[in-house]
Amino acid sequence: MKAGGERARALELWAGVECTVNRVGHGYFDQLRQNGHETRLDDLDRILALGARAVRYPVLWERTAPEGLARADWSWADERLRGLAARGMRPIVGLVHHGSGPRHTCLIEPGFADGLAEFAQAVAERYPWVEDYTPVNEPMTTARFSGLYGLWYPHRRDDRSFVRALLTQCRATVLAMRAVRAVNPSARLVQTEDFGTTTSTPALAYQAEHENQRRLLGLDLLVGRVDGRHPLYEYLVEHGAKPEELAFFREAPCPPDIIGINYYVTSDRFLDDRLEGYPRCHHGGNGRHVYADVETVRISGHAITGHHALLSRLWERYRIPLVITEAHLGGTRDEQLRWFVWAWRGAERARAEGVDVRAVTMWSLFGSFNWDCLVTCEGDHYEPGAFDVRGPAPRPTALVALGRALSEGREPDHPVLATPGWWLRPDRVLYPASAGPRVESVNAETRETRARPLLITGATGTLGGAFGRACTARAIPYRLVSRREMDIADPEAVERMLAALSPWAVINTAGYVRVDDAERDPHRCERENVLGPSVLARACRERTIRLVTFSSDLVFDGARREPYVESDPVSPLGVYGQSKALAERLSLSACPETLVIRTAAFFGPWDEHNFVFQALRALAQGESFVAASDLVISPTYVPDLVGTALDLLVDGESGIWHLTNRGAVTWFELARQSADLAGIDRSGLVGCPASRLGLAAPRPPYCALGSERGILLPGLEDALARYTNERAIPIAGGGIARGRDPCASF
Repeated sequence: MKAGGERARALELWAGVECTVNRVGHGYFDQLRQNGHETRLDDLDRILALGARAVRYPVLWERTAPEGLARADWSWADERLRGLAARGMRPIVGLVHHGSGPRHTCLIEPGFADGLAEFAQAVAERYPWVEDYTPVNEPMTTARFSGLYGLWYPHRRDDRSFVRALLTQCRATVLAMRAVRAVNPSARLVQTEDFGTTTSTPALAYQAEHENQRRLLGLDLLVGRVDGRHPLYEYLVEHGAKPEELAFFREAPCPPDIIGINYYVTSDRFLDDRLEGYPRCHHGGNGRHVYADVETVRISGHAITGHHALLSRLWERYRIPLVITEAHLGGTRDEQLRWFVWAWRGAERARAEGVDVRAVTMWSLFGSFNWDCLVTCEGDHYEPGAFDVRGPAPRPTALVALGRALSEGREPDHPVLATPGWWLRPDRVLYPASAGPRVESVNAETRETRARPLLITGATGTLGGAFGRACTARAIPYRLVSRREMDIADPEAVERMLAALSPWAVINTAGYVRVDDAERDPHRCERENVLGPSVLARACRERTIRLVTFSSDLVFDGARREPYVESDPVSPLGVYGQSKALAERLSLSACPETLVIRTAAFFGPWDEHNFVFQALRALAQGESFVAASDLVISPTYVPDLVGTALDLLVDGESGIWHLTNRGAVTWFELARQSADLAGIDRSGLVGCPASRLGLAAPRPPYCALGSERGILLPGLEDALARYTNERAIPIAGGGIARGRDPCASF
């Protein structure tokens, strides 16, 4: 079909599964194994429900034929490609995704190109109905990471290896498409690349120009543009490219049928020859200048390029149809929604101006692992995508509803979309204005709009203040109220506040929190912990407002010795636990959409009224500190709790969720571990049975919390390490104690 006919179609939603299989040393990192898609055939139904028309899908060389075609195992690809076809979804088959091939291959050896072509032919012969291929994902990016930066195999750090890796991958793409088209002449090349833009201070303009030309070099090779007049021709020859190699691409060009744009908030870079003000980890150089290389989004007075401008520039240069093939942002759910809508709006604007943009791809459907370290080491850093895989089955996030709305031509209406993403807000800036040319905002969407707020109760409490901080950081409009402003146990006061603010959700952090005093004051505990949430639940149900409220590990009696999960029966021992258990039941009965979060023993950097701070301060000042050694709990770091609770609210989750940091310790062990991480002498720490502490309320001997719905918070040690690095602990003599600086070794 002609380009004009394609433009007449509605913008399509595509989907993509993060499938990187990259090699580091002798090991491979496999995203399909980490995100679990490797074993979940029913994921195809999840993709179908999203409304995507096409799916970037892996049939990877390293996974399918690691020991050669003679021993290839096609069973996984057979089942899934046929499953996609049966569901009416079009696969864009990827053959190498940031990889270097099986162990007998390498990006800087000529055998890679011939081997991939042989594999591509086998794929085409087995699936002759497949029409769209990406033989090599992001060849430029992979060449930089493998040949120039030394991050991935073969771990080279020189221009010669970079040039060789790029030429090898581009030649492999040409040969692979030639082999595929010998089987299926109508097969299309969907060539993806990360197309960030580099800007700089005036002294580094030459380096910025080089990097901007280099970003396009893979495409320029494929379309046959690299001749003696090309800005990087001499660079290529100087670093090992033979003239006849470059002539190969001009004589047998293989232009993409579709150019795929992979664009991230960190793709745009800024180079500054003034090193002051930048952390050392950003310092680098090119042999001529030493400079800082940072994300443009963090520089005052500069803005990122944005999807609209990038699409327009690439269309002007190549006149080849375009697709945003990766639209993903790691971070909070509200920002993920804003980023995807921003990409979609950018594509719509470009189409309105005559650019042939076909689709936007919801990338990383099942999330991605360890891209914080560029997939160079094992870890548990996870960024959810349209689905969160940290539970027994992938859980749809708010991105699923967003994708479905866009695919059906409906306007997305989530309340968090009323404010701009962080990359468009002033708080994005980490570094001062540069001496370079000023770039104004790229999009009119930066203007503030009137938005329905969140209503947060408990203004004087730890959680209420923490939610206020989090909402400010996430640009979620909110109103934080005290009991004087709205008594949650007074239906008329609640009704007045809801009518005045018209919030889209209520987060209830108010309540009676003194566990031992509750034994002596049960009526007040019941009023604040039972009546209040019940009143809120009824009012929220009547106005179709979402409600989040908090419960406790003390709803359990501690009779078991393994972590309690959400469906375990409650059996509280004391008045406080009884009030929380009753509040859960009444709130969910009055409003089944209520999100009830059970948590425990929280500590955080913004207040001193928590066990960890009190223990560390006493020990740092040389005092003794007594802690129960026979009560097992699951402590919770407040920033983790609040951030995840907001994500679940944005996702529209309901029912009971357990949110604690992974781990089960006694109070004594918690104090000891915290002191060790903070570097504080713990010789004054004393453990004793809880029976000797004079507690009025009975405590369950074991009330660690697990989850059958999803383990969403990091481990306890990770949380304590962050806490001790962020929180100053007063010590004797007027000083402070802090944890070891994790960057001190850099």
